[in-house]
Amino acid sequence: MQPKPVVIGVAGGSGSGKTSVTKAIFDHFKGHSILMLEQDYYYKDQSHLPFEERLKTNYDHPLAFDTELLISHIQKLLNYESVEKPVYNYAMHTRSEETILVEPKDVIIVEGILILEDEGLRNLMDMKLFVDTDADLRIIRRLMRDIKERGRSIDSVIEQYVNVVRPMHNQFIEPTKRYADVIIPEGGHNHVAIDLMVTKIQTILEQKSLL
Repeated sequence: MQPKPVVIGVAGGSGSGKTSVTKAIFDHFKGHSILMLEQDYYYKDQSHLPFEERLKTNYDHPLAFDTELLISHIQKLLNYESVEKPVYNYAMHTRSEETILVEPKDVIIVEGILILEDEGLRNLMDMKLFVDTDADLRIIRRLMRDIKERGRSIDSVIEQYVNVVRPMHNQFIEPTKRYADVIIPEGGHNHVAIDLMVTKIQTILEQKSLL
């Protein structure tokens, strides 16, 4: 009987460094059987709503995500079935018509701000990580990213952070830290924690191969 893939969840607030942690783990196992599922790809389809309504979307709220679809895709990958990962069009604030074919692998990394919020999603994970970074660093990183990569103004980024990102973080993201098996301070800069995670993942893989 073929052992099921290992599912690693990496959560944390916007700008926490969770993507850096995910990439570091992924790069270590590069060349091996590993894939990434980003929660950002699983925002709900909003094509049925007028564009003006889509503009009001709160992307930091649990209800913005199609968690059922993400769970079903992980379940298929656990059975070594391929899935069509959705693509989100941020300009149109709805799901694109294109998809990305994802082939099953032995290690599945699920990354996103709210992946530990849903119990059904948590129950699919062999290991749950939470990247914990101080709020001042998170807002600075978000400022730099949104201004440089998304062409936004300083005022608009700060306004969104104060009115949406910060309250959503405090209400929904921060509380999920209690579900984590491991809390990693300072994200991708914490090389010791990342090395420990890599070693642990290798151990899990070795144990599963003996089943």
